[in-house]
Amino acid sequence: MTVPIPVVQLLQVLTVLIAAPGVSGVIARVEARVQGRRGPRVLQPYYDLGKLFHKEALAPHGATWVFLAAPLGAMACYLTVPLLIPVLTTYPLPLGYLGDILGGGFVLGLASFVVAVAATETGSPYAQLGASRAKTFGAITEPVVLFVVFTVALITGTDLPYALAATVRSSAEQIVRPAHLLAAAALFLVILYETGRIPVETHTGTNEFGMIEEARPFEHSGPYFAMLRWGSAMKQLILFTILLNVFIAPWGLAATATIGAVGIAIGALLGKAVLLGVVIALIDNSFAKLRLFKITEFVAAAFLLAVLAVFTLYFGGG
Repeated sequence: MTVPIPVVQLLQVLTVLIAAPGVSGVIARVEARVQGRRGPRVLQPYYDLGKLFHKEALAPHGATWVFLAAPLGAMACYLTVPLLIPVLTTYPLPLGYLGDILGGGFVLGLASFVVAVAATETGSPYAQLGASRAKTFGAITEPVVLFVVFTVALITGTDLPYALAATVRSSAEQIVRPAHLLAAAALFLVILYETGRIPVETHTGTNEFGMIEEARPFEHSGPYFAMLRWGSAMKQLILFTILLNVFIAPWGLAATATIGAVGIAIGALLGKAVLLGVVIALIDNSFAKLRLFKITEFVAAAFLLAVLAVFTLYFGGG
């Protein structure tokens, strides 16, 4: 039985929306097991979100409408990106032509920007500190994404994510290209930063001056805080999907719109995301968090890898 194309497009968004907290739950569970703890349930993020949606929403004195609109804007951005990237299919869906990898990066950047603006609205030192640091380090990570896009354009002649995924699937040799490996490594380092993982940040730690990702929604509560937490999990799964389905493992995607093919694609995406999450959980428990002034060196290393990827292709060695 063939699934209508609009339904497949909707399934791409729903897969990211529904599965994102579960992937975060698996990572938290694995981290706890590695540390010798029992840890939370895999489904704990869903229970936490349900609890937050039933709580009262409060706003700091003096905060404007931007404070309450930011979680809605961020969620809208995170729901838009799955329309542009190969989440379940090898072929571009109708709305997949609305933007490329660069456009998707701008949408994710917009989500980060509105959350940072909302943090500055609160007047809270922690929230403002997190927003300031996020934008400071973001000034380095955003050029990394640009250079990764340039590498993609040099490899495929276009910056459409579906085209790069098709290039990687065409031959195993494409994966081991020096430029491709360098670009994928740079993107992986950016993912560690953007998801607030060690060695950049203690993602689930207590409040401290080293917080970045966890500090920005510090003053939100109730449903608005739930949307920010949910959006953070969605951003993580979106970045996982870009790395997996575009760069290093674009297999298991549906080549047709049949129910079986789409179902296998959903299972393959979740399996690959969980496997990548386990790797990141092991990294979380293998390194100590960097001191704040050392984070720029970590992000600069990602930038250097991205630049090397471009030069490797430009000089004919990629």
